[in-house]
Amino acid sequence: MDLRSVDLNLLLALDALLDERNVTRAAERLSVGQSAMSSSLGRLRKHFGDQLLVLEGKRFVPTPVAESLAPLVRDAVRSAEALFGRSTDFDPLTDRRSFKVVASDYSTLILLRPLIAELAETAPLQTINVEMMYGDYVEQIRSGDTDVGVLPVELMDPGLRLAHRYLFTDRYVLVADAENDAIGDVVTREQFATLPYIAFDAGRHPSIADSQLDALQVERRVEMSAQSLAVIPLLVAGTQMVALAHERLARHIAERFPLKILDPPVPLRPVNETLYWSHRQTEDPAHRWLRDRFVAQAAKLPRDSDSINSHH
Repeated sequence: MDLRSVDLNLLLALDALLDERNVTRAAERLSVGQSAMSSSLGRLRKHFGDQLLVLEGKRFVPTPVAESLAPLVRDAVRSAEALFGRSTDFDPLTDRRSFKVVASDYSTLILLRPLIAELAETAPLQTINVEMMYGDYVEQIRSGDTDVGVLPVELMDPGLRLAHRYLFTDRYVLVADAENDAIGDVVTREQFATLPYIAFDAGRHPSIADSQLDALQVERRVEMSAQSLAVIPLLVAGTQMVALAHERLARHIAERFPLKILDPPVPLRPVNETLYWSHRQTEDPAHRWLRDRFVAQAAKLPRDSDSINSHH
């Protein structure tokens, strides 16, 4: 039906009438006169072709039609309240929101895992749904279907019209098994070319590290590729293979698996993880709260890495 032909004020009147089951109290609840509420009840009866409320003795009781409408009316009013109240205020302790985030498995492990653990304690009503970088995630962010993306600025088109905010920087390191005797304190460019290498290959997502190696014409002996940044250091452990990995990730994995962490064979530019979102969501209080949580969590990460040599 055409909603333009319906007075949506009748929705609030119906909600109050079904809840109060009393014309006078329903009128007081909406701060209108009793005659206006009686008029609304008459219009609602005509619209639904049902009495909705009928007198039994001295009180109104809902008809079966009214009882079937009650949950739909309540949901509609709540949805309207959420829709029109969203832009005015947000209290994470009382308001409930579900947020969708797109991120790599690396940033999910390093940034989102501790953030979600903290929110489970401080804002348990909020839900974070993390999706990997599949499909057209940029368009999903632009349209607002995805709330935020945690993505390296080096991977993004500088012409994109997305709101963004810097989170943290990471650098590439070379990782090898701790018992790999072929790896000393330093791996030269020439030695690197002879070592069995695990490359990152995520299809249409170029490897930022391998792209730099290509530009520098650094040869490598690729013996394996993987689509997961977080898995690559695990694949190195217990093998003779080496790989390039984000330093924060490598140190996290090295706390659980024996790894050597060294400087890369050639200088590589760092990666700047950045928060992206649609401009249309910039002023939304709940969205602003979420973005602030990401920035606060990123600020807890060490700004300066420890000496690489102290972790051999």
